[in-house]
Amino acid sequence: MSKPRAKLTDNFPGCPVESTLSFLDGKWKGVILHHLLEEGTLRFNELRRRIPSVTQRMLTKQLRELEEAGLVQRTVFPVVPPRVDYNLTPLGQTLEPVIAALRLWGSEHVICRDGRKYMVMEQEEAPSAAA
Repeated sequence: MSKPRAKLTDNFPGCPVESTLSFLDGKWKGVILHHLLEEGTLRFNELRRRIPSVTQRMLTKQLRELEEAGLVQRTVFPVVPPRVDYNLTPLGQTLEPVIAALRLWGSEHVICRDGRKYMVMEQEEAPSAAA
C-alpha cells in the first residue's frame, strides 16, 4: 500500500515543482497573474472584465490566496465608492518567466475556437524515400 503524499518527506524529487504549483493551483490564479503582469495595477472590476467567466466570489477567493502567499498586494483606498487596487509584489513579479513559458506553450499547442480548446499535435516528419 502506498503512502499518502503528505508522508513522503524523505525522498521527494518533485518537491520544488509541487511547491511552486501549489501557489499557482486554482483555475484562475495563473490568469490573474498573467493580467497583472501584462497590465500592472488593476482594480477588482477591471480584473472581472478581463476574466468574464470567473464569478465575483471565486475571483475574491483566488485574489485572497495570492495575497496570503505574498504574490499580490491589495491596496484599499478610503473613498466612497470603495476602491481596491491589486498589483504584483516583487515576489509575484519573479513568476514572470513561469507565466511567459505557459503563455508561449499555450500559443504553440492550444487553439481556442467556438468556445472549445483543441490541442495542436506536431506533425512527424515523413521518412525519406532514399533509404
